[in-house]
Amino acid sequence: MDGNAIEIKNISKMYKLYDKSSDRFKEALGLTKKKCYHEHYALNNVSFEVKRGETVGIIGTNGSGKSTILKIITGVLQPTSGELKVDGRISALLELGAGFNMEYTGIENIYLNGTMMGFSRDEIDKRIDSILQFADIGEFINQPVKTYSSGMFVRLAFAVAINIDPEILIVDEALSVGDVFFQVKCYHKFEEFKKLGKTILFVSHDLGSISKYCDRVILLNKGNKISEGMPKKIVDEYKQILVNKDNELDIKEEGESVNITGDDGDWKKDLLINPQLLDYGEKKAEIVDFAVIDESGRITSNIEKGTEFEIKFKVMFHKKIEEPIFAFTIKDIQGTEVTGTNTMYENISTGTVNEGEERVVSFRQKMNLQGRNYVLALGCVGFNDSHFVVYHRLYDVCNINVISDKNTVGFYDMESVVSVR
Repeated sequence: MDGNAIEIKNISKMYKLYDKSSDRFKEALGLTKKKCYHEHYALNNVSFEVKRGETVGIIGTNGSGKSTILKIITGVLQPTSGELKVDGRISALLELGAGFNMEYTGIENIYLNGTMMGFSRDEIDKRIDSILQFADIGEFINQPVKTYSSGMFVRLAFAVAINIDPEILIVDEALSVGDVFFQVKCYHKFEEFKKLGKTILFVSHDLGSISKYCDRVILLNKGNKISEGMPKKIVDEYKQILVNKDNELDIKEEGESVNITGDDGDWKKDLLINPQLLDYGEKKAEIVDFAVIDESGRITSNIEKGTEFEIKFKVMFHKKIEEPIFAFTIKDIQGTEVTGTNTMYENISTGTVNEGEERVVSFRQKMNLQGRNYVLALGCVGFNDSHFVVYHRLYDVCNINVISDKNTVGFYDMESVVSVR
């Protein structure tokens, strides 16, 4: 295979979707000659190669075909058409619990999975200590896995997958279940695998991990391969898909114009809005639209660490208000307020706004937060006869996903300049 661990040539996977179960029954028995189904292509003529020793990421929105292609590579699914070649022993961590017997103990499942991967009992015996040490679930190893928490389950599954000395490791989003310390251990193992020249195929929504660990990234959308290349370029294209998720994708070539945000239109439609956001206030002034804008002028929840970005929102005034205060706050997913500011803190005079008028507020800053998910809150408040008044607040209105390939300790990066002599 000329140095390739995996070759995918024109792979398609088509599912027959029936409007009624009776149509499926009629077709199976040959009771009708007409077509009773419509075709859905989970994958449509997809081709790519993975070289030996590469770490390749696959990204895309839900329903893009990422998990389907991994299941075809591992033999869980058969393609409708196309050609697949794999050169090397595969260890795969696809769905939580795949290949495990829920009635068996942890130790029994280790031997079951090892046998399914083609190892003899003696070969598994040689690896059992490293598996147990990596999983670190104590006496639960002798209990049926149906009694495990999801965290314990993924620890054992990943320990088996990564310690049986595979030539090709395939991971599909499973690490999001483990705790942070276990994830650190897993990524250390990734680094070790890369140094040993192992091949890794990695599907994740964590764009920071994709950027940091992958040599190359493949972008899928609605079953089609859109692009492949260096992580930063492909992540940028993925952000365009997120912006245009309800429309036909129009990937711009480098140097072409992008979706620059103006003051017209519905900005928030391009963001994932929290259906359970907290919306309250007197509504003498009302936040009617908002956006998070990256350095290229695109409305997106995904902001790269170290880049300029903008938080912008539009406020309609239903009453005359003097010196309204416009504010934003960014919180972590546990609810801790990480950072934020307002026009009063920034010594910005907002003047008097009359009934029926509108104001567009923009906060531009550099993203120095660590790579992770945060939530955004927006507000318009003020003082009326020395009394603090909330005109309108939107708490946890949308997420901001910071993409980073270098995190430091804590919430933000002090951008230290380091020298060692």
